[in-house]
Amino acid sequence: MNWVELASLIPLLLVASISVILLLLIAFARSHKLTCWVTCIGFALAAFWAFSQMGDTPQQVTPLLIIDDFSRLLGAVVLLVSLACAWMSYAYLETADEICEEYYILLSLAALGACVLVSSNHFASMFIGLELMSVSLFAMVGYMAHSKQQVSMTLEAGVKYMVLSGVSSSFLLFGVALIYAYAGTLTIDLKVISGGPHLQSGYLVVGAALMLVGVAFKMSWVPFHMWTPDVYQGAPAPVTGFLAAAVKVAVFAFVMRWLMMAQGEYLNGLLLGLTLMAVLSMIMGNLLALRQSNLKRLLGYSSIAHMGYLIVTLAATAPDGAAALSTALEGAAIYLITYACMTMLAFAVISQLAAKDRRFESGTLMDYEGLLFQQPLLAGSLILAMLALAGMPLTAGFIGKYYLVLVAVDSQLWMLLGLLVLGSSLGLYYYLRVILVLCKPPVSDHHWVLGTSEKLLLMLLMLATLWLGIYPTPLIEWVQFAIA
Repeated sequence: MNWVELASLIPLLLVASISVILLLLIAFARSHKLTCWVTCIGFALAAFWAFSQMGDTPQQVTPLLIIDDFSRLLGAVVLLVSLACAWMSYAYLETADEICEEYYILLSLAALGACVLVSSNHFASMFIGLELMSVSLFAMVGYMAHSKQQVSMTLEAGVKYMVLSGVSSSFLLFGVALIYAYAGTLTIDLKVISGGPHLQSGYLVVGAALMLVGVAFKMSWVPFHMWTPDVYQGAPAPVTGFLAAAVKVAVFAFVMRWLMMAQGEYLNGLLLGLTLMAVLSMIMGNLLALRQSNLKRLLGYSSIAHMGYLIVTLAATAPDGAAALSTALEGAAIYLITYACMTMLAFAVISQLAAKDRRFESGTLMDYEGLLFQQPLLAGSLILAMLALAGMPLTAGFIGKYYLVLVAVDSQLWMLLGLLVLGSSLGLYYYLRVILVLCKPPVSDHHWVLGTSEKLLLMLLMLATLWLGIYPTPLIEWVQFAIA
């Protein structure tokens, strides 16, 4: 490894150093505020460095990691989501009857695993990044298990996520083993295999199918989605935000890179399975969200539908030609970034409300009645998040949906396009239902005073959601630059 390659790894090294610094810091002095500050500064520096490297020459750092503009852009998105999660965690944990400092070590390790996953072009580094992220999330999901405030749901969510994530990892590992038996290599680019395939192509097809099942668990694609609403409801709100945004961005970034290298029977089998899961996810996610009375469960089923929409971009890679592939990847990256932005805004509001009263996590939508009259900033932020998730114009969600429709039309995926439009129409109903609850006359007293940092986080996320909807040109240029 030379100095140029080492310099390209600085964002990963900065994130890795956060956990080491926090371990040393906690050993000598416990301070929740200082721990949160160190974590936020580390994430901010790593994200800034990743953005500053945009345009540099791609670096293949050992056979395991590729540091190019694609991994820099989506890696920076993961780091910014992690920064927002650490920021909103302070107020949430400050009111909890749990020790707080170790949580930030787990968050930094989960972010490191996500960044490794984004930069992976090798099955070994993929599995290392995925497991580092998942094992940290086991503890984060169940972090409040000993809390008297929400013990039952948190413990259930932690156990469900641990067991089902372990099952998905087993599928992934067995799939990787079969692909290695076929190709004799763990690189994801199987177009050129030295010495030819070692076994029949059936091993490759079955291995790819098993890997797709493992990925589907992480992405909450139907029929591998059953853990999602329970874990979303039981996990602490900042952790749910990380699950909904950073994990989805990281896993889907690897899937995009994986499919770019696929070909022939290998690719056709993957696309058939993806199309089937897209249909099921769009239908089931929206239908199940219609009757939800808990906001976090509603957002859980909503995320299933949104991940189904995202498969449209993968299905569009089937037509031959670099132009179609480029458009599909561009649409996927833009949708991932806009989805992460508006989802983090929603969970920032839930997190700040839950810091004041845990009923906003575990209770029903009725707990949000009249919030617009008593907490206009929080309610306004949540209304904007709901409108963005519904795909309303002048919000980030509109740009994301526009690119999905563009990709579907260009690739003539009429069935998926019809389901996307139908699903978005159903989504409009349950998102507007949340807005109507916020606008009802108040039933209980919600007069709290938000801190300056809490207000600043909400304002930044609202600004980003509106900016991406009103003036998306810089984002589109960055994504086109990274895809090129």
